[in-house]
Amino acid sequence: MDPTNSLLNEAVLTGLNGLGGKTMVKKISNWKDLLIQQGTSIVQAIKVIDSGGMQLALVIDEEGRLIGTVSDGDIRRGILRGIPLDHSVGEVMNCNPLVAGPSTTQDEIFSLLKSHILRQLPILDTSRRILGLAALEDFLNKETHDNPVIIMAGGMGHRLYPLTRDTPKPMLRVGSKPILESIVENFISQGFRSFYFSVNYKAEMVKNYFQDGSQFGAKIQYVEEETRLGTAGALSLLPVKPKNPVIVMNGDLLTKVNFNQLLEFHIQQGAIATMCVKEYEFQVPYGVVSLDQRNHHIHSIDEKPTHKFFVNGGIYVLNPVVLDRIPKGQTFDMTSLFAELIDTKSPIGAFPVREYWMDIGRLDDFEKANATHQEMTQ
Repeated sequence: MDPTNSLLNEAVLTGLNGLGGKTMVKKISNWKDLLIQQGTSIVQAIKVIDSGGMQLALVIDEEGRLIGTVSDGDIRRGILRGIPLDHSVGEVMNCNPLVAGPSTTQDEIFSLLKSHILRQLPILDTSRRILGLAALEDFLNKETHDNPVIIMAGGMGHRLYPLTRDTPKPMLRVGSKPILESIVENFISQGFRSFYFSVNYKAEMVKNYFQDGSQFGAKIQYVEEETRLGTAGALSLLPVKPKNPVIVMNGDLLTKVNFNQLLEFHIQQGAIATMCVKEYEFQVPYGVVSLDQRNHHIHSIDEKPTHKFFVNGGIYVLNPVVLDRIPKGQTFDMTSLFAELIDTKSPIGAFPVREYWMDIGRLDDFEKANATHQEMTQ
C-alpha cells in the first residue's frame, strides 16, 4: 500500500475489522445544517464547515437542488489563489462533486468513499435534491493515526532571554501549562499518539516533565542532539524510518490547526512534502514612489500600500522518502530541505493556515500569547 494513501485506507480497514467485515454507511442526520447558497461568502462557509464538523458545506440553488460542494481543502486552495474571504463561495466550490443516487447500494457508497479518499458523499434524488449525506465517521472506530509527530524542542530561545535562562523555550508557560504540553494535548485530541521530541538545551527538564508520555495517553521518545542540528537535521537521528508521512512542528508554536485536514490536504495534493503557510501583511507607512527607469520621472505614487505574503508556518508533513535527503548528523534547516525539493522539481504543497496561530519567538509574542491564550481552550 502506498503510505501516502494510508491515512483513510487504514481507518477504513480498522472500521471494517471492528464491525466484523460488515459494510455500514450511515446517513448524517444534521446535513441540513450544512446547506448554503452560491452567494454565501467564503467566511460564512467557513463557519458552517467548522460548526458542522463535517469539513464540508452543501451549495444548493433556490429550488433546493445541489449545485456544488465546498470542502475545507477547496477553501484553502482558494486562499492560496488569493481569493478574498468576503467573496462568494461560488469562486471556490466544486461544481461537479461525486454523488450517489437513491438506488446506490451501501457497498457501492462505501467503495466510492474509500476509492476517492472521501469522508462524505451526498445522496441525491433524480432531481438532484438532497436525500442525505453518507459518512465514514459514523461507523468507523474513533480514528487514531500511526503518523509520528516530531516536535523540535531543542532551541535555546535567545530572543526570549532572560525567560529562557533557566527554562527551555518549549517549557515556558502560557496560561497554566508549558507551550509543549499544549501542543501535545492538541495532537492527542485529534488522534495522534506517537511523538518524538528533539531536545538539546536543558533536555533533562523536558524529559523529566513528559517522561515516556504514558500519563498523557501517548508514547514519547527522545532524539537528543549532541550539537544543535538546525530545524531539520535532527530528523536524521530517528531510530526507525517511519512507514507513514510524519508531521514536524516547531516547539514554540500555539495553533488550532486541524491536523487531520492537514494530512488529507497533503494526500489530495499528491505532495511528498507540505509546508503550512500563514498569510502575513504589513502596511508601508509612507507613499511609495515608482520611477520610470528610462528618464527617472515619477511614474506613480501608491499611498501607504499594504503588502501580503505567505510565510513559513513552522509545521510540515514529510513522506518517509524525503527523510533520505537529510544528511546524517549535520546541521540542516527545513528551508534548505524545501529548497532542495524545489530544485529537483519534487511535488511539494502549501497548506494555508486560517486558524489561530502564534509563533512565540520574542518577548512581546510571549506576552501576547498569555493575554490571548483563552482562544486555545475555547
